[in-house]
Amino acid sequence: MTGTLTVSDFYCHQALAGTVPIKKVTETDRVLAFHHTNPSYPVHIVVIPKEHVPSLSDLGSADEDLLHDVVAVVREVAAEVEKEHGSCSVTTNLGLYQESKHMHWHVTYRGESEAEIRGMYGHHDD
Repeated sequence: MTGTLTVSDFYCHQALAGTVPIKKVTETDRVLAFHHTNPSYPVHIVVIPKEHVPSLSDLGSADEDLLHDVVAVVREVAAEVEKEHGSCSVTTNLGLYQESKHMHWHVTYRGESEAEIRGMYGHHDD
């Protein structure tokens, strides 16, 4: 098979480049959090490093401090979503699951009621 591999990187090529409008949630010198441009949930926030990092398992040329900075913003955003809605999920994808080959984290509130969440997952702290 011949040809050039094209790497999909929505975050570098569009979001950070400013070619698509984004609604920022928070920003630091090295990290950006914004509302997903095509959300799958009632609250769907994406957290990305501002420099290209291939994935959580492949930091490329980034240093570990950048990963710490990203996770700090993920924690901050997740805490706010949890405070406002009572719950949230935090995910990142790797390999074939990772559509855009730029490390990104999804912070979501899926919209379930407390009763639905307890029905699905139980509550073992009682």
